[in-house]
Amino acid sequence: MPILDHIEELRQRIIKVIIAVGVLSFLFFMCEVRFAKIGDIPIPYLFPNVFHNVAASIIDVLRQQVLPANVKIIVTNPSETLVSEVWIAIFLGVVFGMPIIAYEFWAYVSPALYENEKMLLVKLTAPATILFAVGSLFGYIFIVPFAFEFLYAYAATIGIITYITINDFITFILLFCVAMGITFELPLIMIGLTKLGIVKPESWKKNLRYFVAFSVVYGAFITPDGSGVTMWFVALPMIALYGLGYVISRKTVK
Repeated sequence: MPILDHIEELRQRIIKVIIAVGVLSFLFFMCEVRFAKIGDIPIPYLFPNVFHNVAASIIDVLRQQVLPANVKIIVTNPSETLVSEVWIAIFLGVVFGMPIIAYEFWAYVSPALYENEKMLLVKLTAPATILFAVGSLFGYIFIVPFAFEFLYAYAATIGIITYITINDFITFILLFCVAMGITFELPLIMIGLTKLGIVKPESWKKNLRYFVAFSVVYGAFITPDGSGVTMWFVALPMIALYGLGYVISRKTVK
């Protein structure tokens, strides 16, 4: 097709994605989850409740699970809680709208791919989704609680009362979880590029020092504080995963 037709098709697919994510985000912001029992089986359903919505429930769960007991969440301006709930709702909209996002992406790029490239992309879709979920859970279960405990321990040792705004709290968690989800995709990206013949296995080893520098910069950019400590919580797993990707690429491609 002419380039303008490609741009028009891309525009239409982006609009579909925005509508899908927007509708899901609206539901998560305007409704709460309730359960109806059919026999002994609880069936979840959405019920309108703007003040006790799904996003608010998620924030409450996050507060209980990852925040140290001596740290309290505060609100410093009237709209801060509302904005935080909107961000959570959008995040949930993207997560639950991922099948639509993946379909629209596939429908747009598939005509330009050879059959072997299509097969490789199909084979990598499920592992990519699983790795992103595993990376996000890894960040949520291990990195985020440790980061909170470690950073607030300095204040606790000198008897300072510790608070965090709800906006900083949500931003801290979302950035870490998304960063770790993307980080866990690294070995899969390396294997895919090697299988397609774009990058030779030995090139990964040769460029290790550049990737280490990139990991540190990426960690400093993605982490929400300027302490210079939390960036290593992202950079070190990235370097380890890079090494894993190199080992698998070398064994996969003869």
